[in-house]
Amino acid sequence: MTSLLGRPKRVLVTGGAGFIGSHLTRRLLERGDDVVVVDNFYSGSRDNILELRDEPRFELMRHDVTFPLYIEVDEIYHLACPASPVFYQRDPVQTTKTCVHGSINMLGLAKRTNAKILLASTSEVYGDPAVHPQEESYWGNVNTIGIRSCYDEGKRAAETLFFDYWRQHQLRIKVARIFNTYGPRMAPDDGRVVSNFIVQALQGQPLTIFGDGQQTRSFCYVDDLVEGLIRLMDSPDEVTGPINLGNPGEFTMLELAEKVLALVGGDSKLEYRPLPQDDPVRRRPDITRAQTTLGWGPTVPLDEGLARTVDHFRAKLAGV
Repeated sequence: MTSLLGRPKRVLVTGGAGFIGSHLTRRLLERGDDVVVVDNFYSGSRDNILELRDEPRFELMRHDVTFPLYIEVDEIYHLACPASPVFYQRDPVQTTKTCVHGSINMLGLAKRTNAKILLASTSEVYGDPAVHPQEESYWGNVNTIGIRSCYDEGKRAAETLFFDYWRQHQLRIKVARIFNTYGPRMAPDDGRVVSNFIVQALQGQPLTIFGDGQQTRSFCYVDDLVEGLIRLMDSPDEVTGPINLGNPGEFTMLELAEKVLALVGGDSKLEYRPLPQDDPVRRRPDITRAQTTLGWGPTVPLDEGLARTVDHFRAKLAGV
């Protein structure tokens, strides 16, 4: 893609060495953008972007977004923040700082450079929802002082900042609320249910089920999610969001475990543990707004996406 000046767009991806960020970076490079990845590698990995080192339009900066950044860009995809409970609960104060200070710094950069900026928000802003499925008009049911609050409330504050910059400074903003996403390059130790189940099954360990396993999630394959992010960024300026991006297919944890075991084989059992504090009981996006505004919807069925993800982890654990 080219900028208004006739040159390739210069796009900043914060958190670009993470799971979603690395997939997004590849897509942007494939379409001809110049891409600057910023990451402090707290939860991202150099391995995710190692093969991009020699790409002439790729640039990597080790930087923490809680500190200001001074570069020239046309667009900013602001993904920087640990998104799995294992990582964001390890240093909850830093998680909140990343959400709040990081957003302030990236919004300031967008204001100075007149760049369009997209926030990777989350379905966690809905908390343990009292409305099902969740549509963007729902304000959520979030515990402000729980162990997940650093992330949930941090992202809610980030959304507030984005819309205040839009109202006060007429900044061109986009806010995506991302539901559970999975696929190759997930970290095997990030504590998310898809990677947990697959790694446990491949290693012949029991699959950890929290609670009774009847809680539900909706799983979106990463390629579909990236397509939604790009469509949102490329949408007209009056489309600010928030817009839900996720797959409305709803599965219990027991159903997911059965699917993983069927793909991997072996004789792993299920091991039940207490449900963590504030863990949402149900989660499913209403994607009507994404369908009508962006012409977007998921295309990869869960069985197909899981098979690709199992192949990735099988190769990774084998050292291939």
